[in-house]
Amino acid sequence: MASKEILVPDLGDFKDVAVIEVLVKPGDSVQVDTPLLTLETEKATMDVPSTDAGVIEKLHVAKDAKVSSGSPIATLRLADDANAATAAEPAAPAAAPKATAKPAAPSAAAAAAAVPSGAAAKVAAAAPVAAAPSAPKPAATATTAATAATAATAAAAAPATPIATQVLPPISEDGFARAHAGPSVRRFARELGVDLGRVKGTGQKGRVTDDDVKAFVKSLMVPGAGAGATGDAAAGAGALPKVNVPDFSQFGAIEIKPLGRVQRISGARLHASWVNLPHVTQFDEADVTELEQTRKALKANADTAGIKLTTLAFIVRACVRALQQFPIFNSSIDASGENLVFKHYIHIGFAADTPNGLLVPVIRDADRKDIYEIARALGELSAKARSGKLTGAEMQGGSFTISSLGGIGGTAFTPIINAPEVAILGVSRASMKPVYLDDAFVPRMILPLSLSYDHRVIDGANGARFTSYLAKTLADARGLTEAVP
Repeated sequence: MASKEILVPDLGDFKDVAVIEVLVKPGDSVQVDTPLLTLETEKATMDVPSTDAGVIEKLHVAKDAKVSSGSPIATLRLADDANAATAAEPAAPAAAPKATAKPAAPSAAAAAAAVPSGAAAKVAAAAPVAAAPSAPKPAATATTAATAATAATAAAAAPATPIATQVLPPISEDGFARAHAGPSVRRFARELGVDLGRVKGTGQKGRVTDDDVKAFVKSLMVPGAGAGATGDAAAGAGALPKVNVPDFSQFGAIEIKPLGRVQRISGARLHASWVNLPHVTQFDEADVTELEQTRKALKANADTAGIKLTTLAFIVRACVRALQQFPIFNSSIDASGENLVFKHYIHIGFAADTPNGLLVPVIRDADRKDIYEIARALGELSAKARSGKLTGAEMQGGSFTISSLGGIGGTAFTPIINAPEVAILGVSRASMKPVYLDDAFVPRMILPLSLSYDHRVIDGANGARFTSYLAKTLADARGLTEAVP
């Protein structure tokens, strides 16, 4: 009988990724794309699907294990052999349930939309222990490009009488990653907005437990406390003022729903970017009348090749030109905060609207792609994002991000920088406006641009030069369709 080992797919730069849930067991039948296990990285939680149909003979991983690209997950008896074995030897009655696909293994999307369970239930249970009117993540922020929806409290039904508390310190991703804690505790801490690097573990060999996380939150309920839980005298010294969250039920009927996985994971990162990076947003407009005419003229040829030629493809191409002209926008501040890292590659991230929230796939080497190759990459990555099949590698390495809301509406917005990048472009809906040209008003298609940048790296003059150059480049549609040298 032919068997095959199912391996962990390419995870990009991620290594020793935590297995937070195993969704199958020996004897289970699986189909192609049946989820086998769930992994959690610092950036996302993802399901790993089966690449073949058959019956699970043996599992090589367990919950809380660490895996990397190429690690064995399970040994699978392929479907043809499984069917032949069934025909030759009738299965015992007790084995019958194992021969069917496991119905209790929901997808990541279904789990995110479901009623709270597991870690989400722990959040609700932790609120009374901490005696806090709000035990969630740090303060909410309006999200854009790499963004998720507005953060909300997981324990809204708290006492009506306000209690003087400190805000939870912002999460340091480096400290969080180094903390000695299991995947379930890490997930629990993220949902409460607790920085594990500040929590003193009382478990075996200093391991942080659920009770340690609860005790840390409870210690912050007393003004001036919190340092004792971590040994860091400045644990709450630089904390931001706390947002007072009342008991909303006193005003009328309410309903509490858990945040989705993408929102929970991205919320802390967005908050860290907004708090740590001095954002400035430059607004400008581009005349895309000729661009739209050119796009429509090329649309038939693109459709024949199976390519959806959108305005965003032209914007990506124009951003590549602008980044080549102003390389400081394609840089990052290093870990010391004293140097700039100039990248000799241009990987463009773009916000993709999915049922689970906004994800940011990355078009690698966008400077080496022509307008049709960029359009094809946009279509393929968007489809994978909507179906939940993006890999970790396909969301890594971006050097500049575009958040396009043109298909929805709006005239301008202030996108949050996708740190450690130093700039992000927001694009709103283009509209026909009267423009004064050659002693007369003429109708022109005008595209609003919103460029947010890190003021530590980019000053206002460079911000204005960048958007002016970008607007000029977008107006030259013919130049954007030229072959890449």
